[in-house]
Amino acid sequence: MSQLLRVFAAGSLRRAFTPLLAAFSRQMNIEIAVDFAPAGILRQRIEQGESVDLFASANSLHPQMLQQQGLAHEIRLFAHNRLCLTVRDLPEWADKSWLDWLRCHDFIVGTSTPECDPGGDYAWQLFDNITSHCSDYPDLGNELKQRAKPLVGGINSLVIPAGEQAAAWLIANRFADMFIGYASYTIYTEQQNNGLRVLTIPEPYNVRADYMLATFSQNGALLADYICSLEGRSYLQQNGFIIPA
Repeated sequence: MSQLLRVFAAGSLRRAFTPLLAAFSRQMNIEIAVDFAPAGILRQRIEQGESVDLFASANSLHPQMLQQQGLAHEIRLFAHNRLCLTVRDLPEWADKSWLDWLRCHDFIVGTSTPECDPGGDYAWQLFDNITSHCSDYPDLGNELKQRAKPLVGGINSLVIPAGEQAAAWLIANRFADMFIGYASYTIYTEQQNNGLRVLTIPEPYNVRADYMLATFSQNGALLADYICSLEGRSYLQQNGFIIPA
């Protein structure tokens, strides 16, 4: 393989993209180098001049900004995600709702870092939705903005060990008692049986995360076509992502 295709991808795509990129590499005989990191930080690296063929972001804003600056050739929506609340599995709290957990001041609420990591931005959108729709607790959303701890996804955040899932590692190591993260991790969390429970966040509170691709070269466009193909989408669906209609 003489060609090298460089990919930047949001960290939440790691489990889906690792086999997807390997399959594309074999089929096209192209070597791929991939960096998984918070999408906001990856966007900044591109703006600072780093060369990349394809950028897979956990939101639409970063690819749109790169296109507006004349850096990205094409942008394309390719997947959706939702939020969930992963909590410590406490028998005495087995019948409590996701709102009960968020209301409890005895528990630490962990999130990703807003602006650097779209997961943090989506958590703050969730807090705004709570303010808008939860008439029983009208101050809860603003309170959570003050109380929640952005633990990962920032420039100086905690480093999650390789192979570990953020919510599970943070809760196991007592940095948080609950974590607002992506629902695509639910499959992995439930398979591990590691003392955690995943609570669904219902409508109209939940947030839809739009994942978007930005291409910077012809090979990047070829990879984008593969990601959006039936075969590429199968890797995303198997890992908990929602495919756009």
